[in-house]
Amino acid sequence: MSKRALITGVTGQDGSYLAELLLSKGYEVHGIIRRASTFNTRRIDHIFQDPHLPNARLLMRYGDLTSAEQVTNLIYQVAPEEIYHLGAQSQVKVSFEIPEYTGMVTGLSTTRLLEAIRQSGITTRFYHAASSEMFGASPPPQDEQTPVDPCSPYAAAKAYGYWMTRLYRNGYGLYAVNGILFNHESPRRGETFITRKITRWIAQFLGGKHDTLYVGNLDAQRDWGYAPEYVEAMWRMLQQDQPDDYVIGTGEAHTVREFLEEACGYVDLNWNPHVVVDPRYFRPLEAPALVAAAGKARRALGWSPRVTFRDLVRIMVDADLEALGLPAPGAGKRIVAEKLGGWHQWQGAAAETSGRAPVSAL
Repeated sequence: MSKRALITGVTGQDGSYLAELLLSKGYEVHGIIRRASTFNTRRIDHIFQDPHLPNARLLMRYGDLTSAEQVTNLIYQVAPEEIYHLGAQSQVKVSFEIPEYTGMVTGLSTTRLLEAIRQSGITTRFYHAASSEMFGASPPPQDEQTPVDPCSPYAAAKAYGYWMTRLYRNGYGLYAVNGILFNHESPRRGETFITRKITRWIAQFLGGKHDTLYVGNLDAQRDWGYAPEYVEAMWRMLQQDQPDDYVIGTGEAHTVREFLEEACGYVDLNWNPHVVVDPRYFRPLEAPALVAAAGKARRALGWSPRVTFRDLVRIMVDADLEALGLPAPGAGKRIVAEKLGGWHQWQGAAAETSGRAPVSAL
């Protein structure tokens, strides 16, 4: 009998890749989606299965992470062997504008799920998507022992979820782990995140749609990896004999400026005349440099990244060019085939692409 997994945030970047991975391993996957008047399932449309089919293994369930009653009902109804809690308000800049909502969805939802697990008494393994943003002002490199020092409401909410996960593990004996993931990107990244904002702008510029790119802090440093590799790490965390917390990242730091230069250089585009730094995209506080020290994950999980920073940029640029029907250099598609393959394919790589101009930044 196949394992049953529940994914919050299944329509997001990580949730869609994780659903693909688990389906490839024979899981029955239940994804929580919010009830809305419009569809927001583009990232999983290519793996959607008609629930009327007797052998359907991808099942969508309406739910609201701000409702303890709904969360508890879902735990009882699905009784999953594994729970992956990825759902959140995950835009750092936006969290300064809606801090209370960010705390409700990103922080307290973790407690609602953990308490539902405890009260139900089901045997399950719980994954909480913590974030490198928790480390904030702590100097790099950051590992599992680095002090938490948040620099945003989003980071503070993730830190709360991180500590509650540890509390329920140590206090109640739940199998609960924190995956402290550093920035991980892909063609399915939301359009307001700076990496995707850049690659979409390149495609739109070359397609004659947009001339100017407005950005925030070009000197912010992040450790950027490839999202499909990171969901493999999530799964590995829940296959261990004992629950623990793990930092996941590449160990390399690059600035937003470097990402912009690498992406534009790939298509021989001179970006200087077209990029404008707009102070409205600066944050009240900025985590200056986030760089992973992921030695524990390499030793305990056997996980290490295969996709380099340069590879990641090429994958994203190629996908956004193809999504607009433009010719792509093609290195990105070759990288996916050579370094990954298996469950992760180029088909369905790009998502959430439209003709709208990017409106936000890192």
